[in-house]
Amino acid sequence: MNTRNITLWGFVSTLILTTFMAGSQALGLTRMNLPYLLGTMVTSDRDRAKVAGFGMHLVNGWLFASLYAAAFQSWRRATWWLGAAIGVVHALFALVAVGSLLPALHPHMATEEQGPTPTRQLEPPGFLALHYGRRTPLSVIISHLVYGAILGAFYRLR
Repeated sequence: MNTRNITLWGFVSTLILTTFMAGSQALGLTRMNLPYLLGTMVTSDRDRAKVAGFGMHLVNGWLFASLYAAAFQSWRRATWWLGAAIGVVHALFALVAVGSLLPALHPHMATEEQGPTPTRQLEPPGFLALHYGRRTPLSVIISHLVYGAILGAFYRLR
């Protein structure tokens, strides 16, 4: 695999994905703040959670870029549309599977069945993360589609 490309374009695509998601939140399209959700897994301090979560999100972006690169290498081609297709699958997996597992993994997230408690106050995402707004799935899918398209467009096979 081309680790230079994974490092560079994984970083760039993750920054763009994060910027798109933050912009979606600022515009009121979603209430989801992924770096905050990740950060509150390791700290209950709201300000530190945002910083820690951003770092975790960046590392996750690099790890996923490695998976995308492995797919490109196995197919012996990397194109923007292949990357975009993987991005859509990635987004759907996150919305359907990861969203339902998150309350079990997150120490501060309420569950669908029990609701909030003094220590579990974060709202669970629900199916397709719809608890964070009706347009959240669209925001997640578009941001991951762009993430994948960037990786596919700029990744160079070894």
